[in-house]
Amino acid sequence: MHGTTIRHDNRTQQSLARLEALAKLMDGAFVIPGTTIRFGLDGIVGLIPVAGDMLAGLVSTYLILEARQLGAPGWLIARMLANAFLDTAIGAVPVVGDAFDVLFRANMKNMTLLRRYLEKKGLRVGGVVIEGEAVHAA
Repeated sequence: MHGTTIRHDNRTQQSLARLEALAKLMDGAFVIPGTTIRFGLDGIVGLIPVAGDMLAGLVSTYLILEARQLGAPGWLIARMLANAFLDTAIGAVPVVGDAFDVLFRANMKNMTLLRRYLEKKGLRVGGVVIEGEAVHAA
């Protein structure tokens, strides 16, 4: 594992559920009516010049810091940071960046990377259901 320890406990499952929910909120919580195009708060706050993209970048950074706390290795963190940087940098470009924010979905990509890594390390990632404010393992 290259010196990285993966926590295999209920707190890990709760953290993953919280991160998945946040990533979905940021990147895919809403659907454009009449289409299958999903977008999240990243696409909405990105409409606010500079501050919106900075805020979305901070949320992405939070997700990455939590991934590190869960035991993600340096190479995975670097890949996640590259996704977040690309999303923030291109997202800052007026008009084109807003469309990019909707289509790129860096937070969802990062959660997929983290989930796949944890599954390869033997952690059961699926089966977590979020109901209201409580988190239950299914």
